[in-house]
Amino acid sequence: MEDRSHKVLLALVILFLFAVIVLQYVCPGTECQLLRLRALSPAAADPYRAEDETPARFVPRFNFSADDLLRRVDFKIKGDDLIVFLHIQKTGGTTFGRHLVRNIQLEQPCECRAGQKKCTCHRPGKRETWLFSRFSTGWSCGLHADWTELTNCVPSVVDSKKEVRLRPSSLYSQFSNGSADNWLISTSTYCQ
Repeated sequence: MEDRSHKVLLALVILFLFAVIVLQYVCPGTECQLLRLRALSPAAADPYRAEDETPARFVPRFNFSADDLLRRVDFKIKGDDLIVFLHIQKTGGTTFGRHLVRNIQLEQPCECRAGQKKCTCHRPGKRETWLFSRFSTGWSCGLHADWTELTNCVPSVVDSKKEVRLRPSSLYSQFSNGSADNWLISTSTYCQ
C-alpha cells in the first residue's frame, strides 16, 4: 500500500513539474493571460499596451497632463522670435532636428538641398533665420552645446548676424527630457 501511495505522489509531482514547464513555454513573460484572475471581468484599457495586446517595451516615467502636451506657444515667424533647439545626445534629437527643417508645414518652409547637411530656414520676406539648430546654423555654439553654453552663445551669434536693435526679444528652446516622445518647450526672455 505504501508503495502505491509513493507512486501516486511521484506521478502528481511529475505532472505538476510538467504543467509548470508547459506553462513557462506558453507564457514565457512575467504576465500570463491564462493566470489572470480578472480574466472573466472586463478590464480597463491599459494605455501602455500595444494594439496586439503585447506589453509595451517602454513605459514613460513622466505622466504629462493634456494641458501640458497641448500647450500653445505664441511664436511669431514674421516677427523676430527665434527657436533654439537644444540637442541632447541619445534622446532622438537628431531625428527631431531633421523633422524641424524637413517636415514642418510653414508658410515658408526650410529649403534643404541634396547633399548638404544644413538647410536654409528664412523668415517670410527676410534673410533672417527663425531656427537655431545644427541643421540650420550648424554647430555655431560648439558640438552638443548644453543649456548654459547656448544661453551665453546664441545672443552673440545672433548679434553677429544682425544689428543689436533687431535681436529677438524671445528665445524659444526645444529640449528633450530623456525620450523621443516627451518634448518640452521652455521660454525665456533674454533681451528687450
